[in-house]
Amino acid sequence: MTPESQNIEYKETWRDEYLKWICGFANAQGGVLDIGIRDDDSVVGISNSKKLLEEISNKIKDTMGITADVNLLTEDGKEYIEIVVNPSSAPISYKGEYHYRTGSTRQLLRGSALTQFLMDKTGYRWDAVPVGNIGVKDLDELSFEIFRKEAKKWDRIPKDALSAPNAELLERLNLTTEGKLTRAAVMLFCKNPGRIATGYYVKVGKFAGETELLYQDTVEGSLLRIANSVIDLIFTKYLKAPVSFKHDLREEPFPFPREGVREAVYNALVHNDYALSVPIQIRIEDEAMYISNNCILPTGWTAETLTQPHRSVPFNPSIAGVFYRAGFIENWGRGIRKVFESCREIGAPDPEYTVLGDSITVKFTALKSAVIPQGGNGKKVAPKIAGKQIRKKTSKNFQDESKLEEKILALIANQKNISQSMMAERLKVSLKTVQRTIAKLKAEGRVIRKGEKRSGYWELL
Repeated sequence: MTPESQNIEYKETWRDEYLKWICGFANAQGGVLDIGIRDDDSVVGISNSKKLLEEISNKIKDTMGITADVNLLTEDGKEYIEIVVNPSSAPISYKGEYHYRTGSTRQLLRGSALTQFLMDKTGYRWDAVPVGNIGVKDLDELSFEIFRKEAKKWDRIPKDALSAPNAELLERLNLTTEGKLTRAAVMLFCKNPGRIATGYYVKVGKFAGETELLYQDTVEGSLLRIANSVIDLIFTKYLKAPVSFKHDLREEPFPFPREGVREAVYNALVHNDYALSVPIQIRIEDEAMYISNNCILPTGWTAETLTQPHRSVPFNPSIAGVFYRAGFIENWGRGIRKVFESCREIGAPDPEYTVLGDSITVKFTALKSAVIPQGGNGKKVAPKIAGKQIRKKTSKNFQDESKLEEKILALIANQKNISQSMMAERLKVSLKTVQRTIAKLKAEGRVIRKGEKRSGYWELL
């Protein structure tokens, strides 16, 4: 027997996890996996050879879509199986993971290594790789409605493309290749992009101090659904604005700039390295907000580079193109400068960008005058207006949120065109409470609003 090497691997018995080794051989220079041989290249044999011959061949084909030569061989009266894997010209994945054989080891490709591997194999960026098991009929009609509505405002795509059928619109947006949808198409327009990988969502959490999590939400769905709902969720449920009066006019300044937060969140959605399967995370405290995503910066770039004038180099060009046409982002590399400008407009400190490994975080520091003060015992003190103290929302409100959600859904079920002010009146709660709850229901994909603002109606999902 030949000793183990880059192209030869020995295993005493068969386990399904060895399909990863076969994937690694296919993505590299090919190789041979022998079952029934020790690492010291001595044959120990296998007892269920005939059954394994068929099972292994089928599992290779079913999980990776490739064929391999599976042969039954004999040495010294002992049977063993030889699996001969040819190198593949296309990238091969096993359950959404890309493995690669290098030296005598197997590596799971992630981050920049995966991006480079895919480009070397296909010439495609990660978001442009075709997907074989999802078609146009599997996509989400509401996501198309969101895109058409937003794109119509900006005139960045021909009007005839917006009125075209979904399949033609995707072609005009360069979201198909070789007759198949690309990953970007699925992520942008599929209600459940998790069908092709995990981690395609946004986590939002409210914290008291560094460790105490008060409440949280997971915003799932297509990237267009997330973009359409996550900002409203943050500013209606997670942020509190102290009320004051100036010349008899009521003022409620938020501690963070809405436009800056919006730009930072959209930048995270566009530039996130989804191959790592880690969700975008938004951590909100009274004094600061942190927006974090995985990233691979262009070679030589640093956090300081990002804060200086720079050209636009989107990590996911196909996703960025759709966000640009929908008016969510610009394409001149001005996004971060706009974040700085929005903070300065409200008088808040400049944002801080930090790059650590494969992660980038932007920190917003709250506008001091808009932060609800803390008491000496660590408890929040409600702001005073005209000598009276406003009642602070207690934790019980959050415990009762599910009941309020069900009541609102029941009202919608009975009267689809009911207004939010009518809901507030019937439920004897504030309009802001209803708006916050509706935003949460939208973000969770439980209700949508259709039609014009005044003549539209609600639809339960």
